[in-house]
Amino acid sequence: MDNSGVVLSVVIPIKDEAENIELLAEQLNAALGSELWSWECIWVDDGSCDESLAILERLVGRDSRHRYLSFAANAGQSAAFWAGFKAAKGAFIATIDGDGQNDPADIPGLMAKIQGGSMDMINGYRARRKDTFIRKVASRIANAFRNFVTGNTVSDVGCSTRVFKRQCIESLPKFKGMHRFLPTLVAMQGFTLAEVAVNHRPRQRGKTKYSINNRLWVGLMDTFGVLWLQKRSFTYRVRKHS
Repeated sequence: MDNSGVVLSVVIPIKDEAENIELLAEQLNAALGSELWSWECIWVDDGSCDESLAILERLVGRDSRHRYLSFAANAGQSAAFWAGFKAAKGAFIATIDGDGQNDPADIPGLMAKIQGGSMDMINGYRARRKDTFIRKVASRIANAFRNFVTGNTVSDVGCSTRVFKRQCIESLPKFKGMHRFLPTLVAMQGFTLAEVAVNHRPRQRGKTKYSINNRLWVGLMDTFGVLWLQKRSFTYRVRKHS
């Protein structure tokens, strides 16, 4: 683990979110600014074609709590999360999406629960989801199918608002779609999970990058790959060593 003294690393993947970065950074600063522990935010630019990178450069230039990684080309949200996790310095890691729909104000509460309890990961679930009817239906189908095939882990896999100990992601398998199964993959390693209701906001700026064609069907197929990993995975505890 890094010796920088950072307690919490917030990882935010973005793709063409120039309209959302500044406001989201302000909200994150407001939410975490009064906390007694130190924090950082790692923005991962997944090959944006708009002004996202220029905005991140200005943000980092005036606020050292923010850092960024910028991919040479679009690699996908799983790659963005993976790169952010590897760059994180904190003992705890939080994630939110870069579209502004996840509320940074939820992070301190999740952090307090994980620091004060025995859970390794605290996942948010969107009790009042602010999305279109089609996206809500697609999400319910995907969540139900994943839980049916891989076993119940959390009720809202699609919610990116979560906080977890960094040990949870140190041995994650690396594959496209990994971010959709993060709680399941963490549980497979023997870590403990809990769920907490979090705020969900309508998208105010920019356009969604996902549709049923590029999210639902791929996610359903990936479920069988994760099922194979579950069946073939193993855990162990060392009793004694020299």
